[in-house]
Amino acid sequence: MELRQLTYFEAVARLGGFTRAAEQLRVAQSAVSAQVRALEAELGTALFARTTRRVALTEAGELLLTRCRRVFGELDGARTDLAELAAVLHGRVTLGSMAVLGGYDLPAALAGFHTRFPGVSLALRTGLIAELLAMLDAGAVDLVLGPVHDDLPARFTARHLVDEQVVLVLPPGRAAVRELAEVRDEPFVCLPAGSGLRAILDRAAAAAGFEPRVQFETHSAASIRELVGAGLAVALLARSATVAPGPAVTVVRLDPAPAHPAIGLIQHRDRRLSAAARACRQELVRRA
Repeated sequence: MELRQLTYFEAVARLGGFTRAAEQLRVAQSAVSAQVRALEAELGTALFARTTRRVALTEAGELLLTRCRRVFGELDGARTDLAELAAVLHGRVTLGSMAVLGGYDLPAALAGFHTRFPGVSLALRTGLIAELLAMLDAGAVDLVLGPVHDDLPARFTARHLVDEQVVLVLPPGRAAVRELAEVRDEPFVCLPAGSGLRAILDRAAAAAGFEPRVQFETHSAASIRELVGAGLAVALLARSATVAPGPAVTVVRLDPAPAHPAIGLIQHRDRRLSAAARACRQELVRRA
């Protein structure tokens, strides 16, 4: 049983005649008739009831047509899968990421993806979450890794990766405290206004009954830790930023602890990802 025979048979059944099938297939009618007769001879049964006016499927023909269309569906799926694989093997993916991602090991995830798909060109852009979402809006990045805040716009969708915690960091050697209000008179260092960490600090301080005096603004968790380590200020910081290599600081788990949004993988709801970006997303989620 050959694929050409099944193709000719399905065309005759679908179009209701040998002439129309030949026209669509762009072959001679005699070729279509010959292939169908050969198929019937191999199967040992008639597939069509032929009259001078019409061609109709026999019971055997109906049965074969069902199986035939299932085969064609599988072949179409295989062609799609192979086309996607080719696109993955030669695609490009640009990720946007916060510098601090909780316990998520982004370098290891990217290394794993690169091992599986060495032909994919990978690029990474870092920044604050608002900047990264603007890049996602503009199509400058395919996916964003960062905190998923409650006010994430509806045009984005997020997949949970890992949880994160907020701690208070004090200069080394400082006695630990239990509540944020105990450092209300201290200078703070934080990310700029409009950042997620700044919003966390403002909410936590308001709940403690004071307005924080942010004397130092910086654009990275690493520099926050450096300024605290130098004895210049105190800060709220993601716990993962305190366990990375860096200056010594005193880490305090507050009671109650300020809430930190989970780290997630964010994409634009209305923008279809390329095959390479979908494969990368699958690997990033698998590594969580």
